[in-house]
Amino acid sequence: MKRVYVCQHVNCLRHGSEAVLQAFQASRVADVEVIASVCQGQCNMGATVRVLPDNIWYCRVKPKDVTEIVQQHLKDGEPVDRLLHPRIHPR
Repeated sequence: MKRVYVCQHVNCLRHGSEAVLQAFQASRVADVEVIASVCQGQCNMGATVRVLPDNIWYCRVKPKDVTEIVQQHLKDGEPVDRLLHPRIHPR
């Protein structure tokens, strides 16, 4: 089972993470659990989304990005390159 952690801490909330969480919750995917998380330590890159067990970190996620993450990553297994956190996933 995959787990999608959507940060709901102060800085991520300022960048719309509550709407990101709601978008993931509305996009139900089999074998994927969506979790409102505490701070993930990436406050300057919010809204932060982490997918486990893939250990993929997305940054600056907006509600409009959720459909792409759901389809491309959660359903098709391919991370969305343009949203990958650059410090965690250097290119």
